[in-house]
Amino acid sequence: MQQSKPFPRVLTIAGSDSGGGAGIQADLKTFGALGAYGASVITAVTAQNTQGVQGVHVVPAAMIAAQCDSVLSDIRIDAVKIGMLPDVESIKAVAHALREYPVPFVVFDPVLVATSGDSLALENTLDALCGLLLPLADVVTPNLNELAQLTGNALAQDEAEMLAQGRQLLAKGAKAALLKGGHWQGCEEARDWLVQEAADPQCFVNARVPTANTHGTGCTLASAIAALYPHRRNLNFAVAAAKSYLHGAIASGQYWHVGQGAGPLAHFWRTVRD
Repeated sequence: MQQSKPFPRVLTIAGSDSGGGAGIQADLKTFGALGAYGASVITAVTAQNTQGVQGVHVVPAAMIAAQCDSVLSDIRIDAVKIGMLPDVESIKAVAHALREYPVPFVVFDPVLVATSGDSLALENTLDALCGLLLPLADVVTPNLNELAQLTGNALAQDEAEMLAQGRQLLAKGAKAALLKGGHWQGCEEARDWLVQEAADPQCFVNARVPTANTHGTGCTLASAIAALYPHRRNLNFAVAAAKSYLHGAIASGQYWHVGQGAGPLAHFWRTVRD
């Protein structure tokens, strides 16, 4: 019998998006599109669509811990992507699980505010995120707003300020930070910077796609990094490949009409053609 080729096994720990564009749904689509096996731990159930977040039901921390234990005690997990953690108790549960079941690679996407502007953090969780999760993260992937909140600064006004805030994240315990500059106004390029302790900052540039269909871009990028890293165990490669995949997903879905607000991405753009 021919042995099957090894494939990455990736766990997402995040909230559920009922509209299907972000959170657990986007993560699992990304894993599948990139050839990885996806497992999930749901931290919250949101009533959400392309226009915003209408409601959040927090999964009890004990159930989050039970889900983590069920998956990590049975399945070899090569990478973990952490998204929405709605309260301090859920953060503690995830941090405990990752210390009990160490995994080779952790991507932390600090989901504090949705693209629509709705707050997804139900209480002040910043101290717990920085104190408990940043030291466990191999790479953290904040946008400009999340970066400012995590570092206690005003919103960065240029790339120099953004890089300075990124270095503050390293000082707080993160091993690397991918600083997402896609929210700069009036910029024709999406410029993200990878900051690492023992290397010069590296810039990743893609042309900006003129579309409102950007719901779930942060979740998708972080999940793509988690799915791709196990192939070569090289962070620069994983980020570059993830950025390329994300750009294709945005470009392929730019004319989609799903809902009345910010639409989702075309996660399976490499395999599904019009």
